[in-house]
Amino acid sequence: MSEWRLKYGELAPEGLAKMRELEHYLNIDAGLEPSLLGLVRLRASLLNGCEYCILVHTAELRRLNETAERIAAAPEWRDSDLYTKRERAALAWAEAVTNIQDGHAPDVIYDEVRAHFSDVETVNLTLVITTINAWNRLAISLGSHSNRGGEGKS
Repeated sequence: MSEWRLKYGELAPEGLAKMRELEHYLNIDAGLEPSLLGLVRLRASLLNGCEYCILVHTAELRRLNETAERIAAAPEWRDSDLYTKRERAALAWAEAVTNIQDGHAPDVIYDEVRAHFSDVETVNLTLVITTINAWNRLAISLGSHSNRGGEGKS
Protein backbone atom coordinates (compact mmCIF):
# COMPACT_ATOMS: atom_id res chain seq x y z
CA MET A 1 0.00 0.00 0.00
CA SER A 2 1.31 3.42 -0.85
CA GLU A 3 2.04 6.06 1.71
CA TRP A 4 -0.25 9.02 2.28
CA ARG A 5 1.06 12.47 1.52
CA LEU A 6 -1.08 13.92 4.31
CA LYS A 7 -3.79 12.32 6.41
CA TYR A 8 -6.11 15.21 5.69
CA GLY A 9 -9.06 13.67 7.51
CA GLU A 10 -7.06 13.72 10.73
CA LEU A 11 -5.48 17.12 10.11
CA ALA A 12 -8.62 19.08 9.20
CA PRO A 13 -11.56 17.16 10.66
CA GLU A 14 -13.74 20.28 11.03
CA GLY A 15 -13.37 21.19 7.36
CA LEU A 16 -14.14 17.66 6.23
CA ALA A 17 -17.13 17.57 8.57
CA LYS A 18 -18.51 20.65 6.78
CA MET A 19 -18.03 18.92 3.43
CA ARG A 20 -19.87 15.88 4.79
CA GLU A 21 -22.71 18.18 5.94
CA LEU A 22 -23.02 19.48 2.39
CA GLU A 23 -23.00 15.88 1.09
CA HIS A 24 -25.77 15.00 3.54
CA TYR A 25 -27.88 17.91 2.28
CA LEU A 26 -27.25 16.91 -1.34
CA ASN A 27 -28.07 13.25 -0.69
CA ILE A 28 -31.19 13.89 1.39
CA ASP A 29 -32.66 17.32 0.73
CA ALA A 30 -31.54 18.39 -2.75
CA GLY A 31 -34.48 16.77 -4.55
CA LEU A 32 -32.28 14.86 -7.01
CA GLU A 33 -32.56 11.15 -7.72
CA PRO A 34 -29.92 9.00 -5.98
CA SER A 35 -28.96 7.25 -9.23
CA LEU A 36 -28.52 10.62 -10.96
CA LEU A 37 -26.23 11.75 -8.12
CA GLY A 38 -24.20 8.55 -8.46
CA LEU A 39 -23.88 8.85 -12.24
CA VAL A 40 -22.76 12.47 -12.01
CA ARG A 41 -20.25 11.68 -9.27
CA LEU A 42 -18.92 8.73 -11.24
CA ARG A 43 -18.56 10.77 -14.44
CA ALA A 44 -16.67 13.59 -12.71
CA SER A 45 -14.43 11.08 -10.94
CA LEU A 46 -13.69 9.36 -14.25
CA LEU A 47 -12.76 12.71 -15.81
CA ASN A 48 -10.50 13.53 -12.88
CA GLY A 49 -8.94 10.07 -12.75
CA CYS A 50 -9.74 9.56 -9.07
CA GLU A 51 -9.47 5.79 -8.71
CA TYR A 52 -10.79 5.74 -5.15
CA CYS A 53 -13.88 7.80 -6.00
CA ILE A 54 -14.53 5.74 -9.14
CA LEU A 55 -14.62 2.60 -6.98
CA VAL A 56 -16.84 4.27 -4.36
CA HIS A 57 -19.40 5.58 -6.85
CA THR A 58 -19.45 2.39 -8.91
CA ALA A 59 -20.27 0.46 -5.72
CA GLU A 60 -22.85 3.11 -4.79
CA LEU A 61 -24.58 2.71 -8.14
CA ARG A 62 -24.61 -1.08 -7.74
CA ARG A 63 -26.28 -0.68 -4.33
CA LEU A 64 -28.90 1.49 -6.06
CA ASN A 65 -29.55 -1.42 -8.45
CA GLU A 66 -28.09 0.36 -11.47
CA THR A 67 -27.30 -2.10 -14.23
CA ALA A 68 -23.73 -3.03 -15.00
CA GLU A 69 -24.40 -1.86 -18.55
CA ARG A 70 -25.36 1.68 -17.48
CA ILE A 71 -22.41 1.91 -15.10
CA ALA A 72 -19.97 0.68 -17.74
CA ALA A 73 -21.38 3.10 -20.34
CA ALA A 74 -20.72 6.18 -18.17
CA PRO A 75 -17.37 7.04 -19.81
CA GLU A 76 -18.97 7.12 -23.26
CA TRP A 77 -22.50 8.11 -22.27
CA ARG A 78 -23.01 10.22 -25.41
CA ASP A 79 -22.77 7.07 -27.53
CA SER A 80 -25.34 5.23 -25.43
CA ASP A 81 -29.12 5.23 -25.45
CA LEU A 82 -29.22 3.95 -21.85
CA TYR A 83 -29.72 7.36 -20.24
CA THR A 84 -32.76 9.60 -20.01
CA LYS A 85 -32.69 13.14 -21.38
CA ARG A 86 -32.50 14.43 -17.80
CA GLU A 87 -29.52 12.18 -17.05
CA ARG A 88 -27.83 13.17 -20.31
CA ALA A 89 -28.23 16.86 -19.45
CA ALA A 90 -26.76 16.22 -15.98
CA LEU A 91 -23.81 14.26 -17.38
CA ALA A 92 -23.06 17.00 -19.91
CA TRP A 93 -23.24 19.60 -17.14
CA ALA A 94 -20.92 17.46 -14.99
CA GLU A 95 -18.37 17.47 -17.79
CA ALA A 96 -18.71 21.22 -18.40
CA VAL A 97 -18.33 22.13 -14.73
CA THR A 98 -15.54 19.61 -14.10
CA ASN A 99 -13.62 20.86 -17.14
CA ILE A 100 -14.30 24.53 -16.46
CA GLN A 101 -10.63 25.28 -17.17
CA ASP A 102 -11.48 24.68 -20.84
CA GLY A 103 -13.66 27.79 -20.80
CA HIS A 104 -16.97 28.82 -19.38
CA ALA A 105 -19.74 26.23 -19.21
CA PRO A 106 -21.32 26.49 -22.67
CA ASP A 107 -24.75 28.08 -22.96
CA VAL A 108 -26.03 25.18 -25.04
CA ILE A 109 -25.29 22.75 -22.18
CA TYR A 110 -26.70 25.13 -19.58
CA ASP A 111 -29.87 25.53 -21.65
CA GLU A 112 -30.27 21.74 -21.81
CA VAL A 113 -29.85 21.48 -18.03
CA ARG A 114 -32.46 24.20 -17.56
CA ALA A 115 -34.88 22.30 -19.79
CA HIS A 116 -34.77 19.34 -17.38
CA PHE A 117 -34.03 20.86 -13.96
CA SER A 118 -35.74 23.54 -11.90
CA ASP A 119 -33.80 26.54 -10.62
CA VAL A 120 -33.16 24.88 -7.26
CA GLU A 121 -32.28 21.56 -8.86
CA THR A 122 -29.80 23.30 -11.17
CA VAL A 123 -28.03 24.89 -8.20
CA ASN A 124 -28.07 21.60 -6.28
CA LEU A 125 -26.78 19.67 -9.30
CA THR A 126 -23.95 22.17 -9.62
CA LEU A 127 -23.19 21.75 -5.91
CA VAL A 128 -23.02 17.96 -6.39
CA ILE A 129 -20.53 18.41 -9.22
CA THR A 130 -18.51 20.99 -7.31
CA THR A 131 -18.38 18.78 -4.21
CA ILE A 132 -17.28 15.62 -6.02
CA ASN A 133 -14.58 17.65 -7.73
CA ALA A 134 -13.39 18.82 -4.30
CA TRP A 135 -13.33 15.22 -2.97
CA ASN A 136 -11.47 14.09 -6.11
CA ARG A 137 -8.88 16.80 -5.68
CA LEU A 138 -8.32 15.96 -2.02
CA ALA A 139 -7.89 12.25 -2.76
CA ILE A 140 -5.64 12.82 -5.76
CA SER A 141 -3.40 15.58 -4.37
CA LEU A 142 -3.10 14.60 -0.71
CA GLY A 143 -3.99 10.92 -0.71
CA SER A 144 -1.82 7.94 -1.45
CA HIS A 145 0.47 8.07 -4.43
CA SER A 146 -1.55 5.27 -6.00
CA ASN A 147 -4.80 7.05 -5.07
CA ARG A 148 -6.32 3.79 -3.91
CA GLY A 149 -7.71 4.99 -0.62
CA GLY A 150 -9.51 7.91 0.89
CA GLU A 151 -9.50 9.98 3.99
CA GLY A 152 -13.04 11.13 3.68
CA LYS A 153 -16.29 10.20 2.12
CA SER A 154 -16.24 10.87 -1.55
